[in-house]
Amino acid sequence: MAAVEPASDSSNAGTADPRHRPVRSFVLRQGRMTPAQARAFDEHWARYGLDVGEAPLDLDAVFGRRARRVLEIGFGNGEALCEAAAAEPDTDFIGIEVHGPGVGRLLKDAAAAGIGNLRVFQQDAVEVLDRAIAAHSIDEVRLFFPDPWPKKKHHKRRLLQPDFAARVRRVLVPGGRLHMATDWPDYAEHMLAVMEAAPGWRNLAGQGCYSERPDSRTLTHFEKRGLRLGHPVHDLIHQTLAT
Repeated sequence: MAAVEPASDSSNAGTADPRHRPVRSFVLRQGRMTPAQARAFDEHWARYGLDVGEAPLDLDAVFGRRARRVLEIGFGNGEALCEAAAAEPDTDFIGIEVHGPGVGRLLKDAAAAGIGNLRVFQQDAVEVLDRAIAAHSIDEVRLFFPDPWPKKKHHKRRLLQPDFAARVRRVLVPGGRLHMATDWPDYAEHMLAVMEAAPGWRNLAGQGCYSERPDSRTLTHFEKRGLRLGHPVHDLIHQTLAT
């Protein structure tokens, strides 16, 4: 599920002109955090947590090395992201998610597995991309099973829009990849249309085509649910063109 705005980000609540509120790709549903998840924040946030500051992060300093970097937006309960980080110790992973229970579970699981190549934002993905990630500093961005907003009147809330594609392209290295997956055929068509029209991208499967799921993408919680419901899953992998 796509990352959402943190509940604590309410400094302008009640003061902003509602006629000029940005269109959000999410609705915040925090749910109840288990005691273990809450304890994970207390015990492990200092190790794994990242925050948006006044300047982009120095990721070499954050991880203590220079390595391939993958940014996953909206990791849900974090199961697949944790598995990926454990399977690829030579790659550094950054996750973005705002739902507290999912972040808490990831913190708990990562600490239990002794994973060191993983960091987490609990903030709005757009804010992270705009303020915390330097240009050309990420090798791959992953967007797996974002909220499809199936009703036509809500399509404007879908995270993947032309401006979002431009944000992702800015943070990717030349030749970097955006890997998306969805189990909603209508959203898959929307993703394909947006990316085919976006400048500076190449569809690795060929124009108008979907990619096969690579072995590196483990089945996510949302994918397993979609498969049980008989939903077809579409992968889309686009690469930035060298400038």
